[in-house]
Amino acid sequence: MRVKVLSRNPDDYVRETKLDLQRVPRNYDPALHPFEVAREYVRALNATKLERVFAKPFLSSLDGHRDGVNCMAKHPKSLSTVLSGACDGEVKIWNLTRRQCIRTIQAHEGFVRGMCARFCGTSFFTVGDDKTVKQWKMESPEYGEEEEPIHTILGKTVFTGIDHHWKEPVFATCGHQVDIWDEQRTSPKCSLTWGFDSISSVKFNPIETYLLGSCASDRNIVLYDMRKSTPLKKVILNMRTNTLCWNPMEAFIFTAANEDYNLYTFDMRFLESPVMVHMDHVSAVLDVDYSPTGKEFVSASFDKSIRIFPVDKGHSREVYHTKRMQHVITVKWTSDNKYILCGSDEMNIRLWKANASEKLGVLAPREKAAMNYNQKLKEKFQFHPQIRRIAQHRHLPKSIYCQIKEQRIMREARRRKELNRRKHSKPGSVPFVPERKKHIVAVVK
Repeated sequence: MRVKVLSRNPDDYVRETKLDLQRVPRNYDPALHPFEVAREYVRALNATKLERVFAKPFLSSLDGHRDGVNCMAKHPKSLSTVLSGACDGEVKIWNLTRRQCIRTIQAHEGFVRGMCARFCGTSFFTVGDDKTVKQWKMESPEYGEEEEPIHTILGKTVFTGIDHHWKEPVFATCGHQVDIWDEQRTSPKCSLTWGFDSISSVKFNPIETYLLGSCASDRNIVLYDMRKSTPLKKVILNMRTNTLCWNPMEAFIFTAANEDYNLYTFDMRFLESPVMVHMDHVSAVLDVDYSPTGKEFVSASFDKSIRIFPVDKGHSREVYHTKRMQHVITVKWTSDNKYILCGSDEMNIRLWKANASEKLGVLAPREKAAMNYNQKLKEKFQFHPQIRRIAQHRHLPKSIYCQIKEQRIMREARRRKELNRRKHSKPGSVPFVPERKKHIVAVVK
């Protein structure tokens, strides 16, 4: 004789404390839940609306500079430390947790053109208009000690940018040419040049650390290999590229910030056309920086706004601006993927949330579960018209709104003109040029 015994685990239905909600057993049979999709849609709609209600990305402003902020650098080991250089030659080190300046150095005469921290975080380098490269200790000087650089290198021409190797005591500067320096020497190990124009930016690849890229004022993006004495290849665009940034997760991918209001993501193996053209800004893009996940990047523009782009999308998912923020010159994404820092013309560094509606601080387990559930619902219904409209709507300053409208009219006029030309020409004489290839002039190897 077989006896069946009912077995119930008290953990499934007993509350841990009397403050907890009563646990309700659920039967997941779809026949018992005919309106499940309709209920989920309403929940997704409410979650999307609440996301826009709680979207308050601006956290604080770090003020203390007496001139426009021209460049910034992240500390490689400390999340709370950031360095900034201004147009009056002053360098400040900030503590982000206290939101205070912990040290000020009068580093250069004239602009601080570029700065970078050493890979171990013990020192940092600055370059300025006074033709010098200076290395400074990250720690404050002892009581009674003077604020002096560890090393000073005097160059022949003005340096416009600097970047440090990710693993070795080597750094690169740019100006009239790209110079590779050893920290122990006062003359460059090697000089790389291709063309005769000034170079505005140089960046080491964080994965393939011997590769570096530079942007020149003759519209070139040039790629170099440190192990060879000659450049690898270059791509010439329609307009000048201001700076570039390598993807920290994919070795061959980099994004270039251009004067023609767009950003271009390239695969360095196939420079004939960019992987993606990112268009939303209405003025020259001045700086770009990747998130540590490599899935998104942030761009700073002359149009007084910063935008966050997914790496595989042509349009931005977020735009940040304030009434007082002027032309944004430099931008950085913090190494914990939570915050964005931007430095602008009106002497302020602003701290933003990378995810505008994210709740800061410790989340309770139930809060975290509800947040993940809402996120999945939003992803499931993201293409429904009502949800999509609410999720994509952003309030823009009047100047940007009017310029977007104007550029839409200009684009439409260009498209109409091309259609008319194709209609009244011999078949095949006016070829179709995809958007990705329109902006590339040539690739030289």
